[in-house]
Amino acid sequence: MFDKNLSNSFFAEPYSSEPIAIRIREVLNGNVGFYSVGLYPASLAYNCALQNEGLNILLAPREGRELFGAFSDIELSGMDNCIKNKIESMAISNDDKSGRYNTLKDLIIKCELVLLSSNSKHIINDVNLAFKLKKELRRDNVLIACLVGSFCHDFNLNESFVLCEKLNNLAFFSGFHRHGALRNPLDSFTANFCHPDAMNAILGAKLLNKISPNIQVSAGIHNIEGQYIKAAKNISSILAGFGHAFHKNNPGLLPTLLTLLLDQCLDQAAYVSMRRTDRENLYIKQPFPITELGYSVQRIEASYLKDGDFVQVRDHTFTQLTAMVADVRGSMMLPVSGKPTRNFQAGEVLAERMIEYKRCPKGVDEFIEWCEISGLKRGALEGINSLNYWPDILRKYSIPLNNSSMINLLYMCIMGPFEIKNYIYNVMTSSRELANYCQESVKSCKSKKISEALNSFHLKTSIDFLTKALTDEDQLFFELNEIDFDNPLGLEDQPIYKKVIDYMETYLIESNV
Repeated sequence: MFDKNLSNSFFAEPYSSEPIAIRIREVLNGNVGFYSVGLYPASLAYNCALQNEGLNILLAPREGRELFGAFSDIELSGMDNCIKNKIESMAISNDDKSGRYNTLKDLIIKCELVLLSSNSKHIINDVNLAFKLKKELRRDNVLIACLVGSFCHDFNLNESFVLCEKLNNLAFFSGFHRHGALRNPLDSFTANFCHPDAMNAILGAKLLNKISPNIQVSAGIHNIEGQYIKAAKNISSILAGFGHAFHKNNPGLLPTLLTLLLDQCLDQAAYVSMRRTDRENLYIKQPFPITELGYSVQRIEASYLKDGDFVQVRDHTFTQLTAMVADVRGSMMLPVSGKPTRNFQAGEVLAERMIEYKRCPKGVDEFIEWCEISGLKRGALEGINSLNYWPDILRKYSIPLNNSSMINLLYMCIMGPFEIKNYIYNVMTSSRELANYCQESVKSCKSKKISEALNSFHLKTSIDFLTKALTDEDQLFFELNEIDFDNPLGLEDQPIYKKVIDYMETYLIESNV
């Protein structure tokens, strides 16, 4: 699909001393181009036109797409005509008297940084086209970045993946945004520009910072993790919207739900980080230490004891990028004014319909139908696109179920089999059941061993297990022994949340075999 070794840098590689100063100056004085203009690029362009006289942003709508097509008639009627004219000028080619719109080819000729704002439907073709045009036009040092906020899927290989993993040098731009707020002249926003090379990340962030004084962009090297977080966050935002709408009268539950959604999103990305083929290069082949980019330490890793040895399993270094974490938090908040994100709104729709019908959606098609009836466009719901591929992502990146239990619950609610949906409905709509699910579903297998042993402490197997675990001098008994405790209660007598956890683990594990 992609050549992982494709060059994607502001500089001819390796760095050469003579042209560096000239090239840095060219980049800092260059233009930023957005191809395939949707709601976010158009809103960002509005903010730039509102704030900045010296515009360095160019737009190129996808063929057949209206420049302002992502805005509703009500939104368009509230916009300043002078601002709209400025945005129009960003998209019109000055080299053509016919006043045609820019194309991707125009952006690669005129810009130093080109951001492909396509969604998952078009992004793979757009990336291939952009690199083809770079080569044909001999614009090798134009940097290509993406914004895509969902997982991609190769139907030939039947494989789901994070795009930046397939093309390690593809830059990634992300920041928290509510599109109405981007048209607020007083509001400010943070974002991250990520590239595996520190100098490219710094220059890209500097260039994007210039498009508006309201945009503050930080440099990061974790493009794969950043893109994973964006995709997982868009799914999590649906569940956050559901929680805010359905459990608004349960203020004790929401902090637990929202904290788990954030923590698990970051934990999952930490597992993905360990799967990078270029991971060591992030630390040992940099022009600057990454600690100079806002990371307080070079790396933060998690390990666990396996067969007497510590095994590294997670890298949380990227979580030190404030804008990245703020993006996740912001997408799960109900704003004081304006609308929440579109995925959050989809979660609100889910809550409203589950209240109305007293059941989960029959499947993803019905859920999408609910969203469209409520005015949400199918193409804007990247969280649903990613949810389609969720079992594949769990398998590909070896993400434990206890680190993904919240998204697992949403997946089963929308796409799970009919026989479990009544139990799923009861867990999601009962404050007590959902709180218990939040607490129990995050436990690891080893933690469950202890809990089950204590719950069954009247049984000799439980007493023996805990006794040996506590008295084992080498501390290997607990690690090496898998013990199934006799369940004193029949399966039907278990709490509903426990039935859901047990069924979900069996279903998702079997679906990943």
